[in-house]
Amino acid sequence: MLIVIGGLHGTGKTTLARLLAARINAVHLRVDTIEQAIARSGLAQHPVGPVGYVIGYALAEEHLRQGLTVIAESVNPLDVTRDSWQSAGVRAAVPVVEVEVICSDAHEHRGRVTTRSVDIPDLPLPDWQQVRDHDYEPWSREHLVIDTAGQAPQQSLALLLDHLDHADGH
Repeated sequence: MLIVIGGLHGTGKTTLARLLAARINAVHLRVDTIEQAIARSGLAQHPVGPVGYVIGYALAEEHLRQGLTVIAESVNPLDVTRDSWQSAGVRAAVPVVEVEVICSDAHEHRGRVTTRSVDIPDLPLPDWQQVRDHDYEPWSREHLVIDTAGQAPQQSLALLLDHLDHADGH
């Protein structure tokens, strides 16, 4: 299965993806990690453009073809990025679950963005204005929305696991 987790910076998607990966023993594929590796190589500077996503799609498909469950985590801001993750799952002949992580409380969201620490060395984090100004298209198809506002990460994980159980036919 391919589980695509998207959302703006500071919504809790990395925390949720890590918890889910540990719970279901899945590969956590994080586009931020790919993009920072590209920048660290000297081949590009931030923002690196679509190359991080293109590498992510290829890695996701490779892992899926090996029979692994993949959690692909990124901002995933555009229909074209969402379609590309979907295509990777289709090519690998696996089900795809799309998840959008939001934080509906602007005060809480801003607090997360302004107080979080870098967990990938030298990764530049956006400030609150950059998060607010990020080009982020509304989703054009059915997907699961997890609102992390006022919730502990384990509560968000429980909602996601419940959805995955139902999506998997349990």
